[in-house]
Parts: sequence; structure tokens; C-alpha cells
Amino acid sequence: MVSAASYPRRRSMLMPALLLATAIVSAVELSNRLMDYVRQTFGQEAHQRLENWQRLEALAQNAPIDRQLRLINSFFNRVAFVSDIQHWGEEDYWATPVELLTTNGGDCEDFSIAKYLSLKSMGVPDEQLRIVYVKALELNQAHMVLAWYSQPDADPLILDNLTNDIKPASQRTDLEPVYSFNGEGLWLNKSEGEGKRIGEAQKLSRWQELNNRLTESLRP
Repeated sequence: MVSAASYPRRRSMLMPALLLATAIVSAVELSNRLMDYVRQTFGQEAHQRLENWQRLEALAQNAPIDRQLRLINSFFNRVAFVSDIQHWGEEDYWATPVELLTTNGGDCEDFSIAKYLSLKSMGVPDEQLRIVYVKALELNQAHMVLAWYSQPDADPLILDNLTNDIKPASQRTDLEPVYSFNGEGLWLNKSEGEGKRIGEAQKLSRWQELNNRLTESLRP
């Protein structure tokens, strides 16, 4: 069984084995082959985390959006925060939700991506979701969160791995937005509303790499 300390040495085994087995577009569905691999290689607890993820998606599929946001935020916030260099042996690695849950560790980018993809799988429109790169002022460091917009010019709600409390961006004075992105575009951000669109999210190399890995998982 793979230990946490061995993750950087075992990247070649992890990829592409832990890619999502089907696209996250309408439901979280993981193949039996992947689930068996996770149980055999990472143990029952890792397998259970993936099962819990699938059950949560089914449970919250038709729930009101505020409940979906709370459930998804608190579910992924149970995962341990681990830096990329410690966990993956790389300075900056954006993990898939399967990698995050299987290895039970990740950083702020991984949490935000997992929440974004999970809410999309529940039917939340892409235009209502933004992964936001911010400066955490109190920590004096870069950080990433997920924002949900009820309307394009609304004060978004912020899902953050640092807290289970979901607050409007206007109340998160500790965060200074820099840019945001989703599957449809890339924006220079502001505290409230959309901000200025500056192009496609594919300009972000890590986002492109992540999407390429998700796409590769669909090939025969």
C-alpha cells in the first residue's frame, strides 16, 4: 500500500491511474476498475472517500444551491492541507478530485478545483462558478478559493478551504482578488461582480494540463 511519504516517488504509478474515469459533466461516476485499483493500492479508507464523494453528489443533486455549496465545501475541507512540494514533489501541481481524495491531501488549488468540478456535476451552471486567485492578506501569501455568483454582477459567495463558513466576498476583507477563471474564460477580478474578461482560461498552463489529463482519461 502506498504511504503518504512515497507520493513524490510514485507519481509514475499514480498517473494516469487516478484520472477521472468519466467526464464530470452531469454526474460523478467512477469506474469499477478505478475503484478496485484505489482499494488495492491505497486501501479501504481511500476507496471509502471516493464512495462518499459519489454518494454526496447523488444526495445533493436536487438540493437547493445554498445546501449544495455547504455540503461540497465542508466535504472537501476534511482533506488534509499538504503543500505540492511535500505531497507531489513539485512546486505547483493541480490535482484532479480523484487524486485529492485518494491521497487525502492537497493545497488550495486542489480544493477549489474539486469543489468547482463537483458543483458542475450537480448541474450548477459554469457561468455561476469562478475559481479565484487571491492574495490572503492576513497570511501574506497567494491563495485560491471558489466563488459562486447568483448573477453576473452579484457579490459572490466564497468557498474556502480555510473555513467551512461561506460568506459574501464583500465580507472577506482578508482576501484581495487578482484573477478568476472557469471553463469559459479568464477575468481580471474585483471585489464584487465579474471583472474584466482578458481571454480564455487555457492561457493558464496548469489549468490546461489538468483538463488535458481529464480528457485523456476518456480515451480508449
